[in-house]
Amino acid sequence: MNPNAPSSQPGAPSSTSGALEPSADTHVLSAILAQNWWAIALRGVFGIIFGLIALFSPGATILALVLLFSAYLFVDGVFGIVSAARAASRHQRWALLLLEGVVNIAVAALALIWPGLTALAFVLMVAAWSLVTGGLMLAAAYKLKPEYGRWWLVLSGAASLVFGVLLVMAPLAGLVVLTWWLGAYALVFGIMLLILGFRLRARKDDTPLRGPTAAAA
Repeated sequence: MNPNAPSSQPGAPSSTSGALEPSADTHVLSAILAQNWWAIALRGVFGIIFGLIALFSPGATILALVLLFSAYLFVDGVFGIVSAARAASRHQRWALLLLEGVVNIAVAALALIWPGLTALAFVLMVAAWSLVTGGLMLAAAYKLKPEYGRWWLVLSGAASLVFGVLLVMAPLAGLVVLTWWLGAYALVFGIMLLILGFRLRARKDDTPLRGPTAAAA
């Protein structure tokens, strides 16, 4: 045996196992989302409600569709900001949650104050929102533990990206087709968020939130 070789002691940390452990960011974000599982579940419920209304009202005018979508985005954005505020009050990372909430409310406000919004402008606005939201959700999923429902968040983000790409590729689809697409997307998106919310609820006591060790950035 080589006397210069490092001896392995029972209490010594293993660099190999440490490399495989989740990062501090993963622990923090998983804990934040688990503690705010109810906000994610409610976002899913509102998404399902919006999707059903859109699917069963295919003859809605562009104004009615804009108002309905704006109301959904506003509620979704409020819940995102509430989750960010709860995380900030515990000195945890909140920037990603706040950004998604602000984006949703900003798009809702823009859709409401834009005079004479045409169907094409509305489609492009929804497409941009869907792409941004999908990217933010995938970024959040990267920092979420698999057992906390990472893949449901990945699927939600992927659904947003696919929906955004479809709208960009076919922006001149008829209003009825757009309503069906929007309804189907919101329904699928809402179901995924609802499942994610209850997966997080099952884990909310597993990872306690830490003290002021994590910054907002």
